[in-house]
Order: sequence, then structure tokens, then C-alpha cells
Amino acid sequence: MKRLNDQQREAAGFVSGVAAVVAVPGAGKTLAMTCRIASLVEQHGVSPESVLGLAFTRNAAKAMRVRLAEVLGSRANRVTLATIHSFCNTLLKQEGRTFEILNGIEQLRFLRRVLEKVGAKNLPVGVALREISLAKSNLVTSAEFAALYEGDETMRIVAEVFAEYDRQKRHSGLLDFDDLLCETHGLLLNATVSEKYRSLYRHILVDEFQDTNPAQMEILKLLAGKSKESSFWICGDDWQSIYSFTGASVGNILNFNRVYPEARMFVLNQNYRSTPQILKACQNLIGHNIRKIEKTLETANPPGEDVFVLTAASEEGEAAAVANEIRDLDVPTKDIAILYRANFQSRAVEEALAQAKIPYRVENGHGFFQRREVKTLLDYLRLINAPDSEEGDEALRQIINVPNRYLGRKFITDLEIHAAERKTRLYEALKTVRPSPPYIRRHVAKFLDIVDPLMGPFGREPAETLSMLREALDYDRFVAEDDIPSPDDSKVANVNQLSVVAGKFRDIASLLAHADAFQDERANDPEGVSLMTIHKSKGLEFPVVFVIGMVDGVLPSRQGDIEEERRIAFVGMSRAMRLLFLSHSQHVSGRAVKPSPFLREARGLTSGS
Repeated sequence: MKRLNDQQREAAGFVSGVAAVVAVPGAGKTLAMTCRIASLVEQHGVSPESVLGLAFTRNAAKAMRVRLAEVLGSRANRVTLATIHSFCNTLLKQEGRTFEILNGIEQLRFLRRVLEKVGAKNLPVGVALREISLAKSNLVTSAEFAALYEGDETMRIVAEVFAEYDRQKRHSGLLDFDDLLCETHGLLLNATVSEKYRSLYRHILVDEFQDTNPAQMEILKLLAGKSKESSFWICGDDWQSIYSFTGASVGNILNFNRVYPEARMFVLNQNYRSTPQILKACQNLIGHNIRKIEKTLETANPPGEDVFVLTAASEEGEAAAVANEIRDLDVPTKDIAILYRANFQSRAVEEALAQAKIPYRVENGHGFFQRREVKTLLDYLRLINAPDSEEGDEALRQIINVPNRYLGRKFITDLEIHAAERKTRLYEALKTVRPSPPYIRRHVAKFLDIVDPLMGPFGREPAETLSMLREALDYDRFVAEDDIPSPDDSKVANVNQLSVVAGKFRDIASLLAHADAFQDERANDPEGVSLMTIHKSKGLEFPVVFVIGMVDGVLPSRQGDIEEERRIAFVGMSRAMRLLFLSHSQHVSGRAVKPSPFLREARGLTSGS
């Protein structure tokens, strides 16, 4: 507790009842939460087993346990620290439920089979998954969903898929992540069960409360005890609520005092991360939101540089300007982050950094030319460019079943044997192979009909070839259907970016050589500049931050709620410790765009300035 300031100490010293801790970026809320657990155990004689600490991510829970072990030693292992999904999983198992968890690519495949069964082949799997997940996040059943959207034909189909999806999961003994919440909520509605867990966990603490969804809120309300020996302590920041795409509701923290009028509120507004200039820009920006908890960003840090704004004519010019600034900075590259709203924005920056020989790494993801939707099209181009080569053989293996043509490993093996017998490359062998059953032959013929006309001694320019491939393969629809809902749902945007790059080259070989240049170690250097979406940067900090692509239509996104988009920009800007650069271009993908209104707001300018 000695390390805490007065605000943190007061919040960490709270013993019983209900409390809401509202903490600005860099205010040390996780430290306060950890110290509170230690204080309960050491100073108030609370049993470690009666403490439940819930974090937003597994990494956050692990980090909290490490911190707690420094104070409590082996007793830290007796405290339950978990994500809410992990906690629900454990609770269900303890209550005798037997199931396997369905998630990731297996969930997509499972749902796609459901779509086929109900005859909803024209409904994108990503759309179905998003609507079902959002419904469950609000504890809406399939029957309630159907009644809610009665008269809406598209939603009627979703409701039918929803109901069948649940039936199939029950039959297979499966639960998805949303089911973990719904099933736990259903169990806790039983007074005997809820009292059992209220008695077990006398003190509940929740980190990143602004990221909870309505289902999680209802679970927490059922778990929170009301005796004098219990407590319900939440911490978070409404200004950093940026996960509505997962069903999170900023209303949970905004309305907390309405649900719990007796709750004490603690505001941690002392920022230990950033300079006063950076905080002023952040405060200017977020001040334009109407729905918020009022607080003032404060710091004792020494003054620094004003926030820099970079302007360029194009995305490439913007990326070059960023690279030039980095080259002129006397800062280790690992201390620099480039943040963006959507994944497709990394392409121009990767190219500029590579050209400037600046090492970088794309955090928690692939570099632009290694992303599946981009790499697949490049493999089509490799085959078209050199069908009679080893590179062409490898490309054919990668793309023969993308999109799905039911041409699996056995077909490839048979094709390789056929090619070896005739001493030809795989593509040439494909023209003479006679697989069975007949539908396989039809799929092979369709593949050849698409690819063969694009080959020839003269060839087409890569941009034209890509355009023809996208149309012939119905490729944009294919990658969109495979998409998992995300804050930067941009697979088609990535494909568009590839087309932009292709327009710079006269032949396919030059484009492929350019793409291959990004597979060296510089693109994945652990000591390099960090490239990531703003969502992935949450919880991190860097001495130098560039928030790029601040144009109207990207940040803010056209699809987003303006206040959440402003919070996204706020989160990006507030990652910066010493230097903050905001950049925008006048053209994106060849079309004219306007600067983001957030630039003017952050600088404290009026609309007429």
C-alpha cells in the first residue's frame, strides 16, 4: 500500500459493500486492484479462497497473479483469478455439466454445416455468428430472437439458423463461449445455487468493467453478496470502452450507480504515463462525447513536445512521412508503435518501413502479404505466372481447393502420381487427369476454365488479372463469408489494398518479387517498431506512438457509433508516453478523403478554426 497515491490507497482500502473505481489511462488501476486483494487477506483476515478476481484477458489474470505473489507468496495461488468465461466454465463443471467447448475455426465449420442444413447458403456465416453472439450477450434466446424480428425476412432466416445451431450443439454436447455465460446465468437464477457461490466468494473484484456485456453484468449481480462481510468492487474506464462489436455495453459502467445507488465511487485521475501535452489532446478529444463520466486527466510528469500532425497526399506519402520521422528519432525502434483502426492500413506502412530498412513486427498477426486472403491471390498469380515450375506446383497445391472444390489431399496425391508418370508439372497433368467421381472432374474443369485464359506469352497486367480472378472466383464474397466478426473486419479491404499495389507493376513477376521481399526477418523483428490495430494496443504503452489513417470514414469508421469511434481514437492516443504523432492523407485507395474530425477536436480547435 505504500506505493499507492492517496486516490489509489483509498480505493484499495475499501473493505465491504459496493464500490466503483473509475480510472483514467495509466492511473495504476490494476495495481490498486492487486493491492486491495492483498489488503483483504493480510490486514482484514479474509480467506484467499473467498476472493474472486475477474480480468478481461487470460494474460491480465496471469499478470495479476504474478503481482499478487510478490505480496502474498504461495497464498496468491489460493485466490481465484480468471476471465469471466473461464470462471463460468469452471462453475458449470463444478455443477456437474459435461460438455466440450466449440470455438475458433471449428465453430465456423459447425455453423456452416447448420446453414447448409436449413438451406441458408446465401447467409454469410460471419453475419449469422455475429447476430447469434450479440443475442446471447443480451440473454436473448432463439425463440425470443424470432419474435423480436418478426417480419424481417433476413432475421427470420437467422432465427431459424440460431435455433438449429443450438439444437445441434445440444445433441453434440457442445457449448460455445456465449453459451458459457447463458448457461451460468441460468444456473445462478436458482436461489440455492447463487447463494452457494455468494457464500464461497465473499469478495468479488472485476477489472476492465467497461468491457462487460449485459449477460456478464447479470451474472455478476447474481454473484454479488449483500451481507456486511461481502464486497463487490469494480474498476474500469468508460472512456476506454471500445468492444461493442463483442456485445460489450458501456452502459454497464455508466449506469452502475443507478443499479447500485449505495455504491461508493473512487476516481483515479492521476496519469503516470504521458506528458501534459499528450493528456491535453486526449482530454480535448474525449470532451466531445456526451455519454461519459466526467473526470480530468492529471499528471505530475514534466512537460514534453506538442502533439505532431502529419499530412500527406496519399497513403504511401503518409507512410513515408512516418518512416522519415522514425529515422530521425533518437529512440530504439522497440519503443515505437504505429497504430491504426483497421488491419488493411498496415500495407503502406510495411512497405515504407521496409524501404527505409527500419525493422518492424506486426503484433498478434501476419504481415500484409502473409494474410490468408492476400496470400491466396498471390498464389493464384504464381501459378498463372509460372505454371511449368516448382513454384507453380507449390502454388497449385495451395489454391486448388480455395474456394472449396472438394479436391483434398487424396486428389493432390493422385495428381502428383499422374504428373510423375508423364514427367510433367502439376498444372499440365491437371489437364489430362481423370478423377472420379464425376463431380470432381467438373470442379477441375471449372478451375481450368478460370485459370487457363489468364495464362499466355503476353499475359495481362497484375491489376487486371486480379480483377478477373476476384470476379471469376466470387472471391470477395468468399473471404467475407469466412470472416469472424472483429473490430477491423477488413479482409475485402486487404484484397482492395493488394489491387492498389498491383496497379504499380507492369507484370506479375515484379509484383510477386515485391511481395516476397516482405518475408525476411525485418518484418518480424522482436526489436522492431510495433504495428497493430488500436484495439490490440489496449493496455500497452510506448514512448513514441503514431496513430495513422485519421481520415473521415476510417477513424471514425462509417459503420461505427461516433462516441465509440472517439473512444477508440482516445485509446490509441493515450498509449503514448513522450511523443505522439497523428497522421492523415488526402487520398485513400485513390479517392479523396477528408481529415478526421478527431484531429481538430484533439487540437482544441473550433469548427471554424
